[in-house]
Amino acid sequence: MRFYFAPLEGITRYIFRNAYEKYYGDIEKYFAPFISPTDNCFLTPKNIRELCPEHNQGINLVPQILTNNSVAFIGAAKELYDMGYRELNLNLGCPSGTACAKKKGAGFLTEWYEMERLFDDIYEWSGSNNVIISVKTRLGRFEPDEFYDILEIYNKYPISELIIHPRIEKDYYKGKPRMEFYDYAVEHSINPVVYNGNLFSADDIEKYDQNYVEEKKVSDIVMIGRGLLYNPELIKLFFNRDNDKKFDYIRFWDFHDEIYRNYQEIMSPDKNVLFHMKELWTYWKELYPESERAVRNILKTKSYGEYEAALRNLK
Repeated sequence: MRFYFAPLEGITRYIFRNAYEKYYGDIEKYFAPFISPTDNCFLTPKNIRELCPEHNQGINLVPQILTNNSVAFIGAAKELYDMGYRELNLNLGCPSGTACAKKKGAGFLTEWYEMERLFDDIYEWSGSNNVIISVKTRLGRFEPDEFYDILEIYNKYPISELIIHPRIEKDYYKGKPRMEFYDYAVEHSINPVVYNGNLFSADDIEKYDQNYVEEKKVSDIVMIGRGLLYNPELIKLFFNRDNDKKFDYIRFWDFHDEIYRNYQEIMSPDKNVLFHMKELWTYWKELYPESERAVRNILKTKSYGEYEAALRNLK
C-alpha cells in the first residue's frame, strides 16, 4: 500500500508536514491545504510562504486549488509552475458552508455546465504546459445519485487521479462512506481512482487492501487525513500489524516539540501558537483516552507557561 496525506485546512501546514516527514514518513504525496485564488490575487504572501520549495524540502508536495473560475485557477497554476510545481489538485470536495455557498468545493458539483467549461480551460492549459491535474471530489452536493452524471463529466478529461471521498456535501464527515458509489467509480471511471475516507485503523486499511487492491485490482494508493492525526503511527502500525508493538510516546513527544518550537519561531503572541497546538490536541487526545481531564486542561491554556505546565501533567 502507498499513502497520500490529505490536506486539512490550518493543520497540515509546512511546519507540520516537515515534522511528520522527519519522525514518521511513509507518505508518497502530501497535499497542501487549499489556496483560493481570485481574478485579482492568484497567490497571497501566506500561500507563497506555505508552498515555497525551501519550506518543503524533501517532500513531494501537491498544491490544491479551490475555485470555480478558470482564470483564477490558471493564474495560480502559472505562479505555481514558476515555483517548480508540475502537479496540481482541484478541490471539488470541500464541504464547508462558506465554500459551498460560493459554489466552490462540493458546492460546485451541481453546476455541471460550468464544471465542463472550467475543465475545458484548465486541461487545455495543463496539456500545453506538461502539468498534471488531479481532482479531489465528493459524490455530489445534495444526493449521491448526482455522482452518475458527475462521473460522466470527469470521464471526458485526462484527470491524473480522481480522489474520491464517497460522501455528499451535506454528509460533512458524518455517517459511513457510501461505498456502493465508490464501487461504481471503480467500475466506470476511465481515470485512476484513489480512495479517501474513514481510514482510522490498520484494520480499516487492511480491509480496503483486501477488498479493492487484491480483489478488484484498484490502485494501491489511499489518501488519509484525520486518521493520521488521531494516530501519527497509523501507517507504521499497518506495515507492522503482525507485531504487538506499543505506541512510541517518546517519538510522539519529539514530534510535538518540533512543531511547537517551530511555530514559536514564526508566530507571536502566545495565543496564536497555542491556537494551532490546541487544534492538534483535538485529535491527539485520542492517544490519551484515560487522561481526559489533563487534555481538557491543555485546551484551556492561554500562555506558554500554562501550556507547558499542562503538558507536564500529561507526560
